[in-house]
Amino acid sequence: MFFLINNELEECSAEQCHDAAAPYVAILTPAQWVEQNENFDMGIDFDLNSEEIYSTKAEVNYDSLTGTFCIPTQSAHTSEPQSFSFALDETGIVFIDENGFALDLVLKIKRFKKWKKPCLERFLYDFLELIIHNDLRTMQRYEYELDSLEKDIMTNAETAHMERNNEIRGDIRDLRIHYEQLLDLGQELEENENGFFNEDNIRYFHMFSSRVDRLYDSATHLRDYTIQLNDLYQSQLDVRQNRIMTVLTVVTTIFMPLTLIVGWYGMNFKYMPELESRMGYPVVIGLSALIVVGSLIFFKIKKIL
Repeated sequence: MFFLINNELEECSAEQCHDAAAPYVAILTPAQWVEQNENFDMGIDFDLNSEEIYSTKAEVNYDSLTGTFCIPTQSAHTSEPQSFSFALDETGIVFIDENGFALDLVLKIKRFKKWKKPCLERFLYDFLELIIHNDLRTMQRYEYELDSLEKDIMTNAETAHMERNNEIRGDIRDLRIHYEQLLDLGQELEENENGFFNEDNIRYFHMFSSRVDRLYDSATHLRDYTIQLNDLYQSQLDVRQNRIMTVLTVVTTIFMPLTLIVGWYGMNFKYMPELESRMGYPVVIGLSALIVVGSLIFFKIKKIL
């Protein structure tokens, strides 16, 4: 599909796209690009295999700027990462997209955007902004999940779903890499090495880079939060284990003198007078009860129990 950048995106034919004075936007499949790339007079040739696109980047050529987008599932809100290529010069931009993701973004711009001062730079800003449009909401959702997980850890660490914490940390890692690459892309556009962009409109790329930088800071904060939750989870398990060890130590301490009494009178020597005494048995019972009660009172006073 072909569009002209006027006060809004206007769909046009390929011939109108090449002949018009306004900047254009073209969305082609790899096969269409192979057939029509000479019509765009960009003098470039690059790999169009979307399955081998692993990063978002831009490269400056002699008479064009080319690059790729690789958008993680967390940002694209799809089941698989979305990837496509692009090539631009001062006359317009071509997206080479096999899966239709770039086309969807362009159609959203056509449906919702109008400009008083249309230009290629403003279109690129709106296109890039749509890529990260819902990311702040994604960050907030992750933060709510982590807050809930923190409460679960404080309530009962053993029942907390820590595997979700690890999943979120993995998602945040992917987003941070994505934002780092978008920052590099924004800086490359802002550099304007080939002079494709109007200097007065470079501010759009600076605005985009500033927003991505804030998202990067938010992602870094959430990553640190997941690490803190892991530490909190481990400390809560340690506290619970210490409590168990304290109870076991108290029980062992209480029954140690009782074990001594049992072992002492279990020897059954012939001349042990307590064995013949009528009061021997109740005295031993009373002594044992006194030891247990006295030990419990002592531990209570020392706030061990």
